[in-house]
Amino acid sequence: MVLRWHLQLGNVVIPKSATPARVRENFEVFDFELADDDMAAVTALDTGTRVGPNPDELGA
Repeated sequence: MVLRWHLQLGNVVIPKSATPARVRENFEVFDFELADDDMAAVTALDTGTRVGPNPDELGA
């Protein structure tokens, strides 16, 4: 669902997986669209925090 959300926002999405089943699932984002309320619900999940390293600080 997050891949579909990004696509509908117009973001470039480059998913990666070595698991064949997950690769197939990634291609299944083109046969549906999220409703406006679903888009809003996913957008509302953003807490403004990071779960990984800040790319601006890598290699510094």
